[in-house]
Amino acid sequence: MRRGGVLDPAVSVMSSAQIPSVAPLGRSRILVVDDSAASREVLCTTLRRAGFQTTEAQEGSEGLWRARSAAFDAVLTDVHMPTMDGLEFIRQLRRLPGYDKTPVFVLTSDVSRARFAEGRQVGATAWLVKPPNLMALVTAVREALTSV
Repeated sequence: MRRGGVLDPAVSVMSSAQIPSVAPLGRSRILVVDDSAASREVLCTTLRRAGFQTTEAQEGSEGLWRARSAAFDAVLTDVHMPTMDGLEFIRQLRRLPGYDKTPVFVLTSDVSRARFAEGRQVGATAWLVKPPNLMALVTAVREALTSV
């Protein structure tokens, strides 16, 4: 649940400390794009504990810069961010070489059908409502990476 515009990590069904550490999928690199420092911290801690390497970006344009600078195996992004929102970020990310099939997970509190449809249209792989069940998130990322 959001509190004052910041993800409240205490509301998540499972804490990142409860995520079992397992052998990584070739040290897969995950880009996490979210304007909330608390959200990025929870997501990155969870993913690192699960064996992934993470890189953070505070909003869409920084995420694009990072995606141009290094190759990522999957991307997690919020929708509502300043400068460039998550859907525009995905639209532009999909145009970059090597990102046409990269799994892109949208994590947001926005549950409108119109936004969901727009997310699918621009290339989102999955739409997860904040706060995500962290174990389900890790499982979804692993499944997406093994099916690419």
